[in-house]
Amino acid sequence: MDRTEKAEMVTQLQGVFKNAQAVVVAHYSGLTVAQMTTLRRQMKQKGAGVKVAKNRLAKKALEGSEVAHIAPLLKGPTIIAYSSDPVTAPKIAVDFAKANEQFVILGGAMGATNLNVDGVKALASLPSLDELRAKLLGLLQAPATKIAQLANAPAAKLARVFGAYAAKTE
Repeated sequence: MDRTEKAEMVTQLQGVFKNAQAVVVAHYSGLTVAQMTTLRRQMKQKGAGVKVAKNRLAKKALEGSEVAHIAPLLKGPTIIAYSSDPVTAPKIAVDFAKANEQFVILGGAMGATNLNVDGVKALASLPSLDELRAKLLGLLQAPATKIAQLANAPAAKLARVFGAYAAKTE
């Protein structure tokens, strides 16, 4: 890489660190190209991203950012997964690590909060933003359904009572 490419990479990484709600750092040594492509595809489908950068350039990009505390994790062959949603990148990274033992999560950050491996796994176990929206919508619709059931229940009970009375008199 020449100087302009390095400067461009640092600028790009600064944008990533500035806009990301969650950042996960992992070792990827031993993964095949196909496995890396699978990881990138899974991240992209969910609106997250993956960067492989020289650690020195990544540390330079971290300077002055909210997630600067992850700099000690950048040793060896590291990959940086990030997302604008605090749950997406950790969830995909943890699922990928379960399927590929060469992919080792080192830690990460959620905003200014430093996350160790257990913190990343705990964040991954939370429901995603879309799942939370679906649950909230279900909770909002449930009372209307229950009201409709309660309104129809007396009529149904009366019909059963009349049916039972008619069967009894026959």
